[in-house]
Amino acid sequence: MREIYLFFTALQFFTRVPIPKWVPYKAEYLQDSRKYFPFIGILLGAVTCLFFYVSKQVFSVEIAILISMLSSIFITGAFHEDGLADTFDAFGGGYTPEKILTIMKDSRIGTYGTVAVILSLALKFFFLKSIYLEGDYQFYCSLILGHSLSRFLASTMVDLLPYVQDLDISKSKPIANTKFAIGQFIPGLIFGLWPLVFFRDQLVFLILFPSIAFALYLGWYFRRKIGGYTGDCLGATQQMTEIVIYASLVVLWKFI
Repeated sequence: MREIYLFFTALQFFTRVPIPKWVPYKAEYLQDSRKYFPFIGILLGAVTCLFFYVSKQVFSVEIAILISMLSSIFITGAFHEDGLADTFDAFGGGYTPEKILTIMKDSRIGTYGTVAVILSLALKFFFLKSIYLEGDYQFYCSLILGHSLSRFLASTMVDLLPYVQDLDISKSKPIANTKFAIGQFIPGLIFGLWPLVFFRDQLVFLILFPSIAFALYLGWYFRRKIGGYTGDCLGATQQMTEIVIYASLVVLWKFI
């Protein structure tokens, strides 16, 4: 039952999907539910695949891709996109760690954040359109991989960096208060990488190199600028690594 509670806690944290009322909320459940974050990504990727498949029966491929992207935004409540916008506003407009963190706490969106969200959605659309040229099966696998692996890479930042925002006002406080033991880390790793095994060409594992390298670069950048990470940094990491995953797939299939 505890594992069921952890799963539903992760689902509640990441999405707008209602969970059963009999699932209790405990801070420790949110701490340990992090191993299910990539699995939530798998489920979310599967839902976007379903929306794409149904939409493609009626509309063009381009519109179907947009609908699949919108379904993800709606289900998550633009949770990660909000983090991306806040992160770009903060790092774009702040020149000291204190100023960056102050801007990050502001609920309003600025120019940097607006441009970041628009460009990220545009990049996702065009990369997914290029991936679709490889066939339906590869497209569906790519969607699921993008959602799962990016959430795994974002969650590992919790273990690699210190949390630097005021914990008393942060909804990420329970997550920030814990580091994973290896036994808890492995399930998240499995869920994050699992979609890779379904690709027809196992050279697809090569995309792990640029994806991990980019995530490590973001971690280094956040540490250098503000001394660690915030919840918004995690959202930005998820969004940007998802784009890098799609871009890496496009490049890989272009040269193999």
